[in-house]
Amino acid sequence: MIRVGFIGFGRMGITHFSILNCHPDVKIVAVCDQSKMLLNVLKKRVAVSVYADMEQMFSEQNLDLVIISTPTGSHSEIARLAVENNCHIFLEKPFSLVPDEGQAVLALLEGQQLVNQVGYVNRFNEVFVEVKRLLTDGVIGDVLSFSSQMYGATVLKDAKSGWRGTTKMGGGCMYEFACHAIDLVVYLVGVPDRVVGSVMQSIFSSGVEDLVTSTFIYANGCSGTIASNWSDETYRKPANIFTVIGTKGKIVADKHEYKIYLKQPDSTNHFHKGWNTRYITEFAEPVRFYVRGNEFTVQLDNVVDCVKNHRLDNVCDFAEALKTDRIIEEIRRDAARSIDTPEEGAKGSPLLARQVGKTSIWEKFRKSGGRKNA
Repeated sequence: MIRVGFIGFGRMGITHFSILNCHPDVKIVAVCDQSKMLLNVLKKRVAVSVYADMEQMFSEQNLDLVIISTPTGSHSEIARLAVENNCHIFLEKPFSLVPDEGQAVLALLEGQQLVNQVGYVNRFNEVFVEVKRLLTDGVIGDVLSFSSQMYGATVLKDAKSGWRGTTKMGGGCMYEFACHAIDLVVYLVGVPDRVVGSVMQSIFSSGVEDLVTSTFIYANGCSGTIASNWSDETYRKPANIFTVIGTKGKIVADKHEYKIYLKQPDSTNHFHKGWNTRYITEFAEPVRFYVRGNEFTVQLDNVVDCVKNHRLDNVCDFAEALKTDRIIEEIRRDAARSIDTPEEGAKGSPLLARQVGKTSIWEKFRKSGGRKNA
């Protein structure tokens, strides 16, 4: 049995716990969290050891695998501790706030046979896996342009308290939403050569960004955009939308279906000329336990399989996730360059309109009562 411990037991920690708790090859033995009330409830109701000190948990439990679901600002420190304790790691996204810290963790992993994975769950969604195959097989030809979007209604008022309202802890649309849109680009198209035209905009929040847009440029002439808004109340649940245009056609995909337009029929994939639609129910395999989406179970089962069979061929390991961290860093720098405070931009911190004494477009719109003033 694979002995598993949890560090961080919020929404994502509980989700991962419920999925792994019924895995036939897993035994969850410990949970570490800062909430005394939560630990007391677990101690009474669940057959696991509870800890407020993660070092104590590592020293006492002889863990094989640790699931880390803490705010991003603590990821590098906890990952280093896990490596030092010879423990396989599943880490919630993003990998790190500071790419150099993530690189230092990678250096620790050199020569170690430790499975490491970051929770970019879209890489395990059957629709996006299928889109990856179609692009790799050249079904729509060479990629000319793309857009990767993520929208949701996570923040509809100023989250002044808690980690979501603090950049240093990993709060903000960039780390919560835009990272998913960026990682899909890395997974499906690749790392861009340049990042330009980046904007980080406040809508409700006073301390973090609520909206992120940027343009990616590739040396081969391809270009694309990312757009993420976690303050869009028109979405009931977070949604990812990926659109890609090639020399032979176009694909529009979300987590539930994809539509492909082809200039010529493709008999290999049973596509006719024009639009073709494929729903996830046509090709998705059932999972042993469902919560929130098949991909949440598939990603964790992948980690367990890697640990069980000593596999390091992970589609979303720390090295892959570090690519997204570096793009995030460059978007922040690019956004800072567009504001007349270069000394602040050099620090690499998010520069929102409110923070530099300017009024955002959204604030102006609200103050005008939703009307354009002369």
